Amino acid sequence: MSVSMMSTFIKPMHPEGRKFVAIAAAITLVLFLIWEPLGWIGVGLTVWVYYFFRDPERATPTRDDIMVSPADGIVSLLEPAVPPAELGLGDQPMVRVSVFMSVFNCHVNRLPTAGVVDKVAYRPGKFLNASLDKASEDNERNGLAVTLPDGRRYGVVQIAGLVARRILCWTAEGDTLERGERFGLIRFGSRLDIYLPEGVTPTVRIGQTMVAGETVIADLTGQIAER
Repeated sequence: MSVSMMSTFIKPMHPEGRKFVAIAAAITLVLFLIWEPLGWIGVGLTVWVYYFFRDPERATPTRDDIMVSPADGIVSLLEPAVPPAELGLGDQPMVRVSVFMSVFNCHVNRLPTAGVVDKVAYRPGKFLNASLDKASEDNERNGLAVTLPDGRRYGVVQIAGLVARRILCWTAEGDTLERGERFGLIRFGSRLDIYLPEGVTPTVRIGQTMVAGETVIADLTGQIAER
């Protein structure tokens, strides 16, 4: 198999996934000892766990006036909404773009555009289906408020889903991150909400497929029409 073909099927894995792959492999070994057909089911499960925690490199656009998707998945909501109070972004509606991640998507989260993280706020909650609108208010979540170089602020919120049971965020308040830089991960099905800064135009539509760190979701100048 050539290097290019191998890179198509074999992706880097985030360190968070190593223990889960090891657990799945151990279960697979036991299943083979019990009954070989069960073992092959275990092999499929182990491969799926590995792919769930894949962390491929992404080619992030270099333009300064754009925001990119923080997650792989599908745009499930696009509407004005008041951001979570704990982020300190005010009580006025901001344009919210929601990206729903299925259990087959890569779940590593990336920052939409460069800035200083001035707030990181975790809030416990329920584990409703992440595709539902009320998941933004009721589900477990972790949010980042980010200040742009021009002083405008935006929010990006990790929301746990129906089977998600842990939100990971390795970014701290005061960190300066670049566009497309990894800031967290959610285990097993979830959603990302992005609250766009004032004057920013979304460039996506509901149902559009997103690639974290690559797909442009908004224009910071407000001059690009929706596609």
